[in-house]
Amino acid sequence: MDLPVLHSKDLQKLLPIGVAIDALEEVFGASRLPEAPQRSHLDVGTGDLLLMPAWGDQGVGVKLVTVNPSNPDAGLPLINGLYVLFSRRSLEPVVAIDAAALTGIRTAAISGLATRHLARPDVKTLVMFGAGTQAQHHLESMLAVRAFERAFFVSRTVWRAEELAIRARSYGLKAETGVPEDVSRADVVCTCTTSPTPVFDGEKLPAGAHVNAIGAYKPSTRELDDAAISRGPIVVEIREAALAEAGDLVIPLEAGVIDESVIVADLSEVVAGALVRRNSSDVTIFKSVGVAFEDLVVARAAFDRL
Repeated sequence: MDLPVLHSKDLQKLLPIGVAIDALEEVFGASRLPEAPQRSHLDVGTGDLLLMPAWGDQGVGVKLVTVNPSNPDAGLPLINGLYVLFSRRSLEPVVAIDAAALTGIRTAAISGLATRHLARPDVKTLVMFGAGTQAQHHLESMLAVRAFERAFFVSRTVWRAEELAIRARSYGLKAETGVPEDVSRADVVCTCTTSPTPVFDGEKLPAGAHVNAIGAYKPSTRELDDAAISRGPIVVEIREAALAEAGDLVIPLEAGVIDESVIVADLSEVVAGALVRRNSSDVTIFKSVGVAFEDLVVARAAFDRL
């Protein structure tokens, strides 16, 4: 079998982040989403194994991903895996893709789509928590949808934060490493960490800010504290997935800090025109856990550009 394989560099050259954002917007705006059962999430001792199948007009696909939280400290990737896309009609495999690269682009593109619809149009300052692969992709995604002028990068690994700041400066931003308190300067916040506990004080979020919370993907972990999650209307990809997997929501829900009414819309409703931000002082929050059909859509967009 002569199956094309897209490695990380191939995928990044082939699929600009703006193309991925547009592909996801088209699907979330369609009358019917692709099928995607709840992902299988297995603890394999040294980390997690995730199995994420999906199918629709784009084809049939499955992502196999391992997540090892100790890898970054050893200089290894946090996420490893493989995505296989099959033809919709014949079910023959048509391409294999580096799943870590696909996940990075897909996740950042979803945040980009949310930011396109939820952030104020006049935002100037970006605050990024985390400085790994996801943060790198999120920098590209945020710049694809808004004209930022300044950025702060907050990470426990200071040299990585400085590298990301240098990259941002090459795009013309005033960028520097930061501390959690810099959230008070933010127009847009992206939390792209592996932290199991909140990474900033939600009381310090300024009026009008937009938050993309993407790092926590288990019901037992969270990046946002009670104060942050209580600040404003929340948007999710799919309510069922978010309420099953998002610790940022599950933990305060179980504690009675919030109720499900704080989730005012999903992305399909937002793309269809649901009003979430009612004024310039609202704090909006997008909580992402990742849904399998998003990988399918981005994989298909890449395959179509081969």
